[in-house]
Parts: sequence; structure tokens; C-alpha cells
Amino acid sequence: MTAGQSKRSSAVEAVVNVAIGLMVSMAANAVVFPLYGFQPSLADNVGITLIYTAISLVCSYYLRRAFNWFGFGRQARKPS
Repeated sequence: MTAGQSKRSSAVEAVVNVAIGLMVSMAANAVVFPLYGFQPSLADNVGITLIYTAISLVCSYYLRRAFNWFGFGRQARKPS
């Protein structure tokens, strides 16, 4: 049976995933916030997005590690 994803690979995947999410979130905030009457400055938008990005990065990494610990994502052995 092969091992799950390494801690380094988990971290790299989490960072890439969250970086893409950061860009999408910035664009979404610029559109959605004004629809609800909130007109944040660019600095406020960046600050809000960075807070949620940090939370997402930590959650993504530990969720990936938990899945690996429980054995999800491991390839089953092929019968000989």
C-alpha cells in the first residue's frame, strides 16, 4: 500500500488552493459587498480577504492531513 500525501505536498496543495481562492474572493468581494450596501476601500477588501485566506489555509492543510491520517486517498493494493 502506498503512503498518503506527504506533509510538504499537503502544504503546497493548500497554498496553491488558497492563493486561487484569494484571487476569486477579492473579485467576489468587489461585486458582492456593494450589493449589500457595504462599500469597503481596497485596503479593507484586502484585509478582510487576507483574514479569511489565513483561516482557509490552516483549515485546508489540517483537513488534508486528517484525510491522510484516516487513510483516504491511499491507493488500494492490487492483487498479485
